[in-house]
Amino acid sequence: MSDGASHDRHLIIGAGPIGLATAAALKRRGITFDIVDAATGIGGNWLHGVYRTAHIVSSKKATEYSDYPMPADYPDFPSADQMLAYLQSFAKDRDLLRHCEFNKEVRLAAPDDAGRWIVKFADGEERIYKGVVVCNGHHWDKRYPEFRGTFTGDMLHSKDYREPSQFEGKRVLVIGGGNSGVDMACDAGRFGKSCDISLKSGYWYMPKTFLGRPLTDIPLWGLPIFVQRAIIKLMIRLSIGDYRRYGLQRPNHKMFERHPAFGTDLLNSIRLGCVKPRPAIDHVDEKTVTFVDGSTATYDLIVAATGFHTSFPFLPDGLVKIENGIVQVYGGAFPPGVRGLYIVGWAQARNGFGRLITPLADLYARLIALQDELEFPLGSVMEQSFTQRLPTTHLVDPEKARREIRIAHWILPLLKARDRRMARKQKLTAEKTSVPIRA
Repeated sequence: MSDGASHDRHLIIGAGPIGLATAAALKRRGITFDIVDAATGIGGNWLHGVYRTAHIVSSKKATEYSDYPMPADYPDFPSADQMLAYLQSFAKDRDLLRHCEFNKEVRLAAPDDAGRWIVKFADGEERIYKGVVVCNGHHWDKRYPEFRGTFTGDMLHSKDYREPSQFEGKRVLVIGGGNSGVDMACDAGRFGKSCDISLKSGYWYMPKTFLGRPLTDIPLWGLPIFVQRAIIKLMIRLSIGDYRRYGLQRPNHKMFERHPAFGTDLLNSIRLGCVKPRPAIDHVDEKTVTFVDGSTATYDLIVAATGFHTSFPFLPDGLVKIENGIVQVYGGAFPPGVRGLYIVGWAQARNGFGRLITPLADLYARLIALQDELEFPLGSVMEQSFTQRLPTTHLVDPEKARREIRIAHWILPLLKARDRRMARKQKLTAEKTSVPIRA
């Protein structure tokens, strides 16, 4: 554990699935680190951010660390409690707990003129680190819906939902049709007085299983994206049919351009009459909601299943750019112009992080070690490479990413060569612009 003077150590912010995988990779590479988390223990969202009836939507094979399988007796789609137990077991097996400090909130992490990182905590402590690895997750900075008028009933963000008793006796409107919104609408339809779900546009609802196998385990994810779309559309046609038969809108975007929803529970609840689909909200007047099709209904509770902002409130403003929720970093983690800062885990694997995070964490550990040999920040070196581009989406194709990771290990020496060329160019530019002193 750090003693306040940690010039040779890195700080990992966040002890969720990504932070733990990153810590294990750094440990394998002999890179020293501390882990801090504002919560009471490890697990991230699985500890404090999900309702206890939740289950993962990608299978255990698609979610488990590739070097640490989940227990054989786990079901195909483990529960929140099972996921938490799995992460705790991983941390214990990898001997990570002795590196962790909990109830330790970071208020500021900023570079100084010497290239070190000054980290200030909510309890008043201040430390100096060699670098900072940000793994603070993307399910905590709540986004709320915007609509005209004022709703005088109760408003609940999906982050704050814990159990079905919160819906008892209430007329519920769920806004948003992603995986969390679907689960909460189904719960409200069963345990509340009534439940409607408001959707601005159509979603791609996919079966969790097909022919007895989890969809994420079917060997199609390494195929070209247009082939994946064609196969899954056929599966949807055979197992679900036209979404409009359920009163839902057809998606107005290509599959995987937005995060799909896995499971048919919502569709079943609609068929049973437990949940009623509604279009987007036009305006609100006290407890009465008017929708864009002119229909109205009265509600006691609105559930905002409207997602989260991507934010890093402990970093100085402007240090890392975020555009439309997409973090502007190279290689998935490396901001240009900033040495010793690594933004890991802000993106989302579209069908389970397990196949991706272990090899990715190992690659990032190699790159963090490589930074010591470079004159310029890794992100700046990558910026000068014709093979690197800033991301245009927060969704990651795991199989494509795995192929890129394998290639990246082979081209790491090219980063060192690029760094040397940048240094020579800078030196020549400085020589040309210098003014000679006359005697």
